[in-house]
Amino acid sequence: MSTTNHYAHIDYRKIIAWPKRLMREWAFLEKAFATLPSRRVLDLGCGTGEHARFLAEKGFEVVGVDVSDTMLARAREDDVPKGVTFIQGDLAHVDSVVSGQFGGAICLGNTLVHITKYDTLVELLRGVRKVLLPGAPLVVQVLNYERLVHDGQRCLPMTFIQDDEGEAIFLRVMTHKPDGGVVFTPAMLRYRPDGEPALEVMTAHNVPLHGWKRAELETALDSAGFTSRQLYGTMADVPHVDCESTDVVIVAR
Repeated sequence: MSTTNHYAHIDYRKIIAWPKRLMREWAFLEKAFATLPSRRVLDLGCGTGEHARFLAEKGFEVVGVDVSDTMLARAREDDVPKGVTFIQGDLAHVDSVVSGQFGGAICLGNTLVHITKYDTLVELLRGVRKVLLPGAPLVVQVLNYERLVHDGQRCLPMTFIQDDEGEAIFLRVMTHKPDGGVVFTPAMLRYRPDGEPALEVMTAHNVPLHGWKRAELETALDSAGFTSRQLYGTMADVPHVDCESTDVVIVAR
């Protein structure tokens, strides 16, 4: 996974409605984590640490791993709660980054698409499999790129943000390539409805991704030794439909 920090100037704590998202996802995670062999959980691509903190409140011991020093610095800005540890490291070699065994793992929020090569994806999943106890679930979530390509969708919903300087817009634009690659362009724009310039680019970067599709993820999980899985269309008990579902969500064991 690349160590280039394309998100250094974007504060994901402010642009995502975290309380609403976490409560919505918890109903699904609570069911997936109902019978863990251990309450020690691995958060892959933990970002600014919201999932780790939330799970700690639910009584889990959480180790969050992320390659971005900026994201982890933000995760540590407030007091890190008891039972949470944040580690910087490459997810492709997670088995050498963390120590001990885990009763479950999550990889949410489109983290896996930053892995752009299939062999690296399998290596990451094999590393996760090594540190999971027998029967421990791995919960994976990515956007359903099969639907995005099928529908010709080139952007994700905009987010309007109020800050000390007025109003900003968080914009995410995508260009889909025939080989499954994606040029992802997150941008922050300053919006001045009563001034000039009306829109000003604050930050924008092209990020190379790979829009892993459901079949590719399932094949990679097979290769990594995950022998069973349940497939969903979002973080809820909703069936997955390749060209229709919002997400690809897999609970693998």
